[in-house]
Amino acid sequence: MTIPQNSFKRALDAGHLQIGLWSILSSHVTVEIIAGSGFDWLVLDTEHSPNELPMVYSQLQAAAAGGRAHPVVRVPWNDMVTLKRYLDIGVQSFLIPYVESAEEAANAVAYTRYPPHGVRGYSAAPRASGFGRIKDYPQLCEAELAVLVQVESRRGLDNIEEIAAVEGVTGVFIGPGDLAAALGHVGNPKHPEVQAAIENAIARIRACGKPAGILSADEALARRYIELGCTFVAVGSDLGILARTSEQLAAKFKTNA
Repeated sequence: MTIPQNSFKRALDAGHLQIGLWSILSSHVTVEIIAGSGFDWLVLDTEHSPNELPMVYSQLQAAAAGGRAHPVVRVPWNDMVTLKRYLDIGVQSFLIPYVESAEEAANAVAYTRYPPHGVRGYSAAPRASGFGRIKDYPQLCEAELAVLVQVESRRGLDNIEEIAAVEGVTGVFIGPGDLAAALGHVGNPKHPEVQAAIENAIARIRACGKPAGILSADEALARRYIELGCTFVAVGSDLGILARTSEQLAAKFKTNA
């Protein structure tokens, strides 16, 4: 048995655009459906959704059964124990929220590495190693791990170059919602000041030679970010699709009635 290749990481390293979808509904059924919709990657969110480790375990299985979209887990916090548990169930790509410094970025990387390169705890036969069937898993796993760090504060913006320079950081993701709040425009990521900060951040991340990523359900904005050089862009969410599409369908028939 061989270790699964991280197609998402390879695509980012090659500079290939990756279009994603956020999964907030915390359902393996939803994940199985959207994994086959044509997206390159899915965020299984555990920071801003009622999602827990056993549920994510089922969602990883559903993603594998449903299609080719690569699962990226956004953990609730940059925490060693949390990352260890998600690593053991087979997560290969992580989105780490609220990273503000090179030290915090380096910690995130270290939490995903076995000693001597990090502090990940060892388990003999977790799902990640095929229940012990991938005999050289500890030696091979690092090459297949993607660590995406999320910048979403003034301090994070100030330290982008230092964060991006950390060895083992695969890419830098801009969190537009929290960044808008940090800049005094909570709930309004389209504010000109926020947009200027985002565009500046994208340019700086790219200048560091690292992939830049972002989320936007606004098609025009998403396309603008792609034009600016973002290579991993989430363009909506399962919750948004369900809520807005169901509203439109109800309104269509209520209006006609």
